[in-house]
Amino acid sequence: MLFLKLFRESFLFAFDALRQNRLRTMLSLLGVTIGIFTIIAVFSAVDTLRDNLQSSVDKLGSNSVYVEKWPWVSDGQFPWWKYMQRPVAKIKDFTELQRRSQTAEAISYEVSIDNRTIKYNSNSVEGAQIYATSHDHNKTWNFDFEDGRYFTDMESRTGSPVAIIGHDIADNLFPGGNGIGKKIKVMGRYVTIIGVFKKEGEDMLGISSDKQVLIPLNFARNVIDVQNEKYGPSVVVKGKAGIPMEEVLGELHGLMRSIRSLKPGQDDNFALNESTMLTAQLDIVFTIIKKVGFIIGLFSILVGGFGIANIMFVSVKERTNIIGIQKSLGAKNYFIMLQFLIEAVVLCLMGGVLGLLFVYGGTLLVTAAADITVKLYLKNILIGIFSSLGIGILAGIIPAWFAAKLDPVEAIRTN
Repeated sequence: MLFLKLFRESFLFAFDALRQNRLRTMLSLLGVTIGIFTIIAVFSAVDTLRDNLQSSVDKLGSNSVYVEKWPWVSDGQFPWWKYMQRPVAKIKDFTELQRRSQTAEAISYEVSIDNRTIKYNSNSVEGAQIYATSHDHNKTWNFDFEDGRYFTDMESRTGSPVAIIGHDIADNLFPGGNGIGKKIKVMGRYVTIIGVFKKEGEDMLGISSDKQVLIPLNFARNVIDVQNEKYGPSVVVKGKAGIPMEEVLGELHGLMRSIRSLKPGQDDNFALNESTMLTAQLDIVFTIIKKVGFIIGLFSILVGGFGIANIMFVSVKERTNIIGIQKSLGAKNYFIMLQFLIEAVVLCLMGGVLGLLFVYGGTLLVTAAADITVKLYLKNILIGIFSSLGIGILAGIIPAWFAAKLDPVEAIRTN
């Protein structure tokens, strides 16, 4: 009860100081407000950006390895001209991995043909991306269907003229209708639509099935050279559940060196890419951004803390007479000390709450203007609250200690 009374009295003192000295107090709170706003805004922006990028990376498969010519992330130690000399992923690599691998649950061979025009009667869609894949593509890639189905094993093996199209393509070619069973022209050949992907929307890495046309690899082999480098061929391997990724990578590395007939000591002429490589790079970048934002915000908070400390010293001086009366009536030093300490904390929390409100308002504006959902996590809110609390304690401890050590007789005599 004593603590609650003390807290109530200190809060009233803080509120009274805010009401009587509005300009002075608001200017002092400005530093804390800006600091909390900077820290939480940066953390929220980074978390939002990272979550959106991570959702894009997750589409690549958390347990999938991409056997390709180029690495996704270079360590800078391998000359670029050696990468240029590497062969692309071949059908032979794909078939041999299928035959030899013991750790793979699924293996697919994939190529992509960009910026094609898809037509149906008088309707057309430009900029479509055509993917030609082997049968296990649905096991190595994450996607959902809005309508229809995936290729059967027979359709994949015989190269049937069938296709699965993205949501945007279906909307443009068949407005208000169902495209299942319709024939569209792809690369000069007619194919029958058997499925439509669920709408995903454009993500931050540009990975989306909305403008994608998926066809069987063996159908594409009759139209294009699927081993041509311009189509970016890759072999995608998904490891079996329960097998560590390191074991899958180790086996793939050994098998690919054997398939490519590489001698001991010879450099690899292939890259094993996985989504964790991108995730690790994202972690490094976003950790640096968070640290920079925190340091900038911390300096602003410290400036605000000095302002709060100044207010508390002024408050102690203005209430010296009252402190003397309280001590003469038996008030303990800790009572006087806590009184000013709580007042400083309350003032800093006011600044912190204002900063959080500005961040929340900013998230609403960004969401409305850019159609991006900014995530304000509870952990970031707690960081703001506890940062304000810490600065309040640091800013108020010395003035509070000074007030508690005042001599009651001298304090009463002070006008």
